[in-house]
Amino acid sequence: MNQQVNGLASAQLSLQPRQVARLAQISLDEPYRNPAAGQLGLSAVGKRCVHIHAGDGETLRGEGLGLEAAGVAYTAQGVTVGDDLRTSNPRIYAAGDVAVKHQFTHMADAATRIVLQNALFPGPRKKLSNLAVPWTTYTDPEIAHVGQYAHELDAAGVVYDVFHKSLAEVDRARTDGETEGFVKVWVKRGTDQILGATIVARDAGDMLNEITLAMVAGLGLKTLSTVIHPYPTQAEAIKRIADGYNRTRLTPTVKRLFTAWLAWARR
Repeated sequence: MNQQVNGLASAQLSLQPRQVARLAQISLDEPYRNPAAGQLGLSAVGKRCVHIHAGDGETLRGEGLGLEAAGVAYTAQGVTVGDDLRTSNPRIYAAGDVAVKHQFTHMADAATRIVLQNALFPGPRKKLSNLAVPWTTYTDPEIAHVGQYAHELDAAGVVYDVFHKSLAEVDRARTDGETEGFVKVWVKRGTDQILGATIVARDAGDMLNEITLAMVAGLGLKTLSTVIHPYPTQAEAIKRIADGYNRTRLTPTVKRLFTAWLAWARR
């Protein structure tokens, strides 16, 4: 997070009560339960038997689970998995907070989908590293992010451009009196490829979905600039970001040629 986001988050968290809710739901066809082993699972899937160990908490306690006997490596940070979420035992996979860096409910769901695909179906293996992971901090205004941060891009030696639009420049935000926010997008220099984005706005989590979809589908700012946004909405800030990128394509050489062509066309 940059200093501007940190400042907003600190200010809002100091004003708002912290509430934590933990919800857990597992839906299974023909479930069985083994209280002694703490297991939930399916009796059978075709010729396969699937066992699911479910836990609620923030710290892995591997003792007593028999992970060593099963040949599953783990540390205090969690179960050790590969990019396909397979553990050191090739017949066992792990998903959720116990196995992934981003400890969000939606990330646990995404990781579980990868496990199901890789464990039960043939074909190309799904990889955790291919996911565009969004998150939202539910302050007021909300803080949402997807993709990489500037410091991560710097560390990787990636050359990039930054496009920024303050909500103070967006009509709907000004009408709502919610100008304390912005949209910031990082793109790979020389392209419109979106590498990461941060949004601070009342509904930043919802606004971020448009950019997340673009990243997953391999769409860039050039395509987003063609999307018609209802007026007035705060999401118009995203379109203005895309329009800002398009203006950078008008290099001095292109501008000179375009001006010459217009002059010729008017004759």
